[in-house]
Amino acid sequence: MYAKLLIATATTVVLGAVGAAFSQTVGPQGESATPSSSITVSDEMAESLRAGGYTAALLWHDQSDFVNAVTSGASDEFARLGIEVVATANAAFDVAKQRNDIETALAKEPDIILSLPLDPVSSAAAFAPAREAGVKLVFLSNLPQDFAHPADYAAIVTDDLFQMGKQAADALADAIGGEGEVGWIFHDANYYVTNQRDNSFKSTIENDYPNISITSEQGISDPARAEDIANAMMLKNPGLDGIYVTWAGPAEGVLAVLRANGNTTTKIVTLDLSEPIALDMVKGGNVAAIVADEAYELGRAMAAVGARALAGAESPPFVVAPAITVTADNISAGWMQSLHRDAPESVLEAAN
Repeated sequence: MYAKLLIATATTVVLGAVGAAFSQTVGPQGESATPSSSITVSDEMAESLRAGGYTAALLWHDQSDFVNAVTSGASDEFARLGIEVVATANAAFDVAKQRNDIETALAKEPDIILSLPLDPVSSAAAFAPAREAGVKLVFLSNLPQDFAHPADYAAIVTDDLFQMGKQAADALADAIGGEGEVGWIFHDANYYVTNQRDNSFKSTIENDYPNISITSEQGISDPARAEDIANAMMLKNPGLDGIYVTWAGPAEGVLAVLRANGNTTTKIVTLDLSEPIALDMVKGGNVAAIVADEAYELGRAMAAVGARALAGAESPPFVVAPAITVTADNISAGWMQSLHRDAPESVLEAAN
């Protein structure tokens, strides 16, 4: 999902040092987070918007199940409000292509653009023509340099990254009975999304679970090295009760190592939905839980922010969508809540 993001804009507050705790996800200028559930379009406002003949463009950073779910949430909300989507694009993490996507979309004169800026500096130049044309800009996670709210953009919408890490810690603690030794495989790169989630996990374990110790820590920058890292971790700490893995791709490698060594007791918790990880979980394997974002809700909230801006209603600058803990018990509902589609057939069949 977010794992390829290169640019950091928001931060998570850390209070103090030893014994301190993460507080919450905050915006790039320290803005407090507003729950996405509070960003709505009233019936009266919706009626006015439907009469306006407005249009929108969805200019994404990449193509994935996550992006598809965000698109679905935004498209459904726009359809409800009578706002036509006239352009969609996938920049494939290419800054130059994103700029071209914006220029191409502007030729269709959209009233709203939803997008994830790839780079603060280049994105500032790329989105400047849209800003100057009066287009209502709503950003996913990242922010162009020197853009100010509400003059230059309507809002940033992102995950509650602190809650994703915290829920992962809570789920792993529950899976190992609230005590024991765990490993922490974090993303060893300056990536906004994964850094906040990983550190929130660690902070929660250290501050909320005195009977659980993180006895092994290892960074990973290349997901292909997950098996090597897991082998080394288990060799040094064969009695680990659980392992946190930064996202589902590397977690698949960790799971492969545990299986190859006949380890059926070490529990895994990771972030972002994955068919192989979910399949192991519903079969009662090593995977205890997966924490995911509500991608569909991200899209709905982004569309609502843009629509509200057209109607002259200002939204808070920093909006976050909830996290959800998916287990074997709620796999079907959890998948639907996150991605707004059914879980893979193999997972549903195993769950039944």
